[in-house]
Amino acid sequence: MSVVETTVAGGVGRILLNRPDRMNAITVELGRAFEAALRDLGARPDVNVILVRGAGGNFSAGGDFHEVERLRADGPAALVPLFENFGRACAAVAEIEAPVVAAVEGVAMAGGFEFMLAADIALVRDDARIADNHVNYGQIPGGGSSQRLPRLVGRQRALGLLLGGERLSGQEAAAYGLAHRSFPPQEFDDGVEAFVTRLAGRRRDALTGIKRLVHDGLATSLESGLALELQRVVAHISGAAGGAGVESFGSKGA
Repeated sequence: MSVVETTVAGGVGRILLNRPDRMNAITVELGRAFEAALRDLGARPDVNVILVRGAGGNFSAGGDFHEVERLRADGPAALVPLFENFGRACAAVAEIEAPVVAAVEGVAMAGGFEFMLAADIALVRDDARIADNHVNYGQIPGGGSSQRLPRLVGRQRALGLLLGGERLSGQEAAAYGLAHRSFPPQEFDDGVEAFVTRLAGRRRDALTGIKRLVHDGLATSLESGLALELQRVVAHISGAAGGAGVESFGSKGA
């Protein structure tokens, strides 16, 4: 059984982190397979949105302790692929065309938390257990949370979470701006499916165009980002597909 499984149906590419007996803990192999799955699905024209979930009721508990110990015994160089592979999976989100949705339930700790930060959109269960808990074990982050978290929530809140190692519920994560929405347990699966189904039904060039604008704009100044938006909206509407969209927009009066 693969540590990362993928399926495609109805415009939705699905990625399952599949180590339920280890709470989907990250290994060198899982990181490599995860990046490959993201890039493969992200390049497919029949995939409008990618949904990432964890098997067995948990998202991911972070780095696999036994793998870390084994690699540590072989010296610093042996540890590098573990962090590089997972880092490339997180980085792939911003580089591929299709938006990536993380559906977070159960545990999302350390690396699981870090991928949640990297995802384009996170949907969480109210009772999820979410934290960057590296500091609780005398460790520091290695999957990007020291850099992505301050950019999402600001320096004060980021340092409070990283240095305090406190656990957040799904509701708290949404209130902090770490997730788009939190669902009660009994509504989570249906809520996630309704959301990705809605995205799957959108025009792909609109979805990918909006995603690209947000990611590219965040990497520059507001003035440059607005100029980029102007350039791209004109190019989009001027195209045949964009023109059809304008006609549809006008016919609906909204």
